[in-house]
Amino acid sequence: MRIAVLGPGGVGGFVAAALARAGEDVIVVAREPTARHIAAHGIRVRSAVLGDFSASPPASSRLHAEVDVVLATTKATGLRGALERIVVEPGLVVPLLNGIEHMALLRERFSPGRVAAGVIRIDTDRPQVARIVQTSPTVRIDLAAGDQTLVGPLRVLAGVLERAGLPVALGDSEAQILWSKLVRLNALACTTSASDLTVGSIRSDPAWSEALEACVRETAAVAGAEGASIDVDAHLAELQQAHPDLRSSMSRDIAAGRESELDAIAGAVLRAAERHRLTCPTVARLSAEIAARAGIAAPR
Repeated sequence: MRIAVLGPGGVGGFVAAALARAGEDVIVVAREPTARHIAAHGIRVRSAVLGDFSASPPASSRLHAEVDVVLATTKATGLRGALERIVVEPGLVVPLLNGIEHMALLRERFSPGRVAAGVIRIDTDRPQVARIVQTSPTVRIDLAAGDQTLVGPLRVLAGVLERAGLPVALGDSEAQILWSKLVRLNALACTTSASDLTVGSIRSDPAWSEALEACVRETAAVAGAEGASIDVDAHLAELQQAHPDLRSSMSRDIAAGRESELDAIAGAVLRAAERHRLTCPTVARLSAEIAARAGIAAPR
């Protein structure tokens, strides 16, 4: 299976390097300066799960060669522009992005029957080009196909990823795996980004702890309306057990003055809630506070 990784940031760089280290057939697709850097110097990884290592996958600013799979691992805000780098029709497209609305964009760009859902549970950062720091104690990728003809290719992909040290779970439905991640992520992103606190500090503050729980419950209600079954208590327990120094990538982006994924995460939840005539007052309030802090428009 030949795999292209689109966007070698914290997630994509980690996945591409893991695949290359395992001897899999992988190519990185990135902006020209990044592609040149990876081609010349490779990717260096410091990982709590896989250890410290370097890998040298080939890299290009355009994907002209046929591949079996494209793993789209950009930030949600950069996906549309990054897709212009793919000039072939891959056999399968799997996003590992935050949010949920990117599925529609991918099905506009590629044949809908070639797109499956994916999420990755990981905490990574890219402090420098092609330098990846992975700190979460575990990593897991969830995959699911709305089209049953993609189940076979997804199983093959799962085997490739697992040989690279990346555990995979095959889910029953796209809505289930996408919303299961978004429930936890939205709560973490909204609270850490609005407060500029770690999850440990949020848990120890009664007001912020209440907001964290409210975000989980509000997002879970939306997820249920979208066809996902969410165990609220399990998600709350996971957030209670998370490392106290954990922050969301959105919080880090805002602190660094980078473009945030507020619209792709909280905005997607609020728009889905509106479709189902539900309200998410805590998510809406924190989204407005985050937007003010970041100097951007609040999600609509």
